[in-house]
Amino acid sequence: MSAIALPAQHRNVRSFSISPAARAWIGFTAMLFGNFIAILDVQIVASSVNEIRAGLSASLDEIGWVQTSYLIAEVIGIPLSAFLSRAFSTRVYFAACALGFTIASLACAMAWNLQSMIVFRAIQGFLAGGLIPTTMAALFLMFPESRRATPYVLIGMVSLLAPAVGAGTGGYVTSVLSWHWLFLINLLPGVLVASIVWRCVDIDRPQPALLRRIDLPGLVGLALALGSLQFVLEEGMHRDWFDDALITGFAIVSAAGALLFAARARTAAEPILDLRCLANRNFSVGCAISFVVGTMLYGVVFLIPTFLGHVRGYDSLQIGQITLLSGITMFLSAPIAGRLQHKLDSRWMMAWGLAMVALGNGLDASLTAGSGFDDFLLPQLVRGHGFTFCLVPATRIALGTLPDELLKSGSGLFNLMRNLGGAFGIAGIQIALRHFRSLNEIGLSTSLDRARVPVQDALAAAGRIAPDAMGEVMTVQGARIAARLAGALVEREAAVIAFNNVFLLLSGVVIAALFLLLLANKPQLDPLAMSPTGASK
Repeated sequence: MSAIALPAQHRNVRSFSISPAARAWIGFTAMLFGNFIAILDVQIVASSVNEIRAGLSASLDEIGWVQTSYLIAEVIGIPLSAFLSRAFSTRVYFAACALGFTIASLACAMAWNLQSMIVFRAIQGFLAGGLIPTTMAALFLMFPESRRATPYVLIGMVSLLAPAVGAGTGGYVTSVLSWHWLFLINLLPGVLVASIVWRCVDIDRPQPALLRRIDLPGLVGLALALGSLQFVLEEGMHRDWFDDALITGFAIVSAAGALLFAARARTAAEPILDLRCLANRNFSVGCAISFVVGTMLYGVVFLIPTFLGHVRGYDSLQIGQITLLSGITMFLSAPIAGRLQHKLDSRWMMAWGLAMVALGNGLDASLTAGSGFDDFLLPQLVRGHGFTFCLVPATRIALGTLPDELLKSGSGLFNLMRNLGGAFGIAGIQIALRHFRSLNEIGLSTSLDRARVPVQDALAAAGRIAPDAMGEVMTVQGARIAARLAGALVEREAAVIAFNNVFLLLSGVVIAALFLLLLANKPQLDPLAMSPTGASK
């Protein structure tokens, strides 16, 4: 056998050892797992902030930066991923982000003070921002339209399930091991993901020439706009919003950065993010729906633990058991959504999902001070089902009609809108809770004051307490205890009513989002993709 024939035979043996379709599925599954870890790392840490604060000797005001630094870096990394994945290729960029995320996770576990933790979390967040949209863009490049049903469902499940199970997973890991393991559990999966993607994903070629034409002013504008906006949304509530000079300053910087980025996106030869995809009506509607879904998803994940911790006094493990409930119907609903994708109009599927989310929020609007697992069971199951039917068709509506050259920019914007929806949602919920609680406290205190005199008069009239002895019965100490009890009662009831009001408000927001679907065109299948050859468009 000739020396020339040996390599050819060797290549044939390798090509039959694993088919291109199997290689695509192995690579995409690894990318999904990396995506899951990146999203999970936001919520898994949120449930164990107190333990991390004690370990790093940080104050209550300082520890919030463990989350804020990650989120600021992530919202910068998400849109930037489109440019970097084109420059380095999807394979190189994703594998590098996965490996870097793993190393940053190890550094977080070894952090020696708050400052080092903030730096490592920022690195972690920026690299996570590269994993999330790159996975979604890869879906459209790796699978033809006729074979995208299952990938659509899987990526929707990952995007929804990770925030839902994050709090429970974090609470369990911290209670059984320590907070360091919140980061150490990323090591083995991270190395495996990077290795598998490097070997199995090869869907585009690098364009290193882009790095020489990088739009630095546009990059600076994007970083300033998103980073400053995330800071304003995260810290505004704690600093009285625009009454604080720092918040006002960052808001101005964010607006100036947005204007600079928008100008460069129109004029630069190679913009950081191609905004032409916004001209596609379905993409714009899908992004708007993604914003609303992000508001609901991250807002509810914030709202329910806040209620259970503030009103009921639950620990992180108990809270996690309730937040995990929505993951049950997400998992069970995913195969149904996948089967219906090619049978039903995506707009009708999304309408059903939004309606279920609105119903779940409405069911939660009748909470009491004693509400617990049983009260949250049905709303969580209904809402989890609705989330699955929201995001799966939203991905198809938004990205399914974009040309290949706009997919990476479109995926970055689509995922960015979900994250921004979550940031705006949490900030808006905090404002609404404070507003409703203040109003309710005033109303309840007034009602309590009015009720005191009739009660005293009734007791005196019944002869049980003489009118002139009333002052002796109400001793100074007794009056103070009664005032404290009344104040605690008013505060608790005002908080419960405020939570109910916010759930009703969220339900109204989702119902209003239903009307956005009237603007979307019915997604059309690509005839070439449905051909026997199954060629990708």
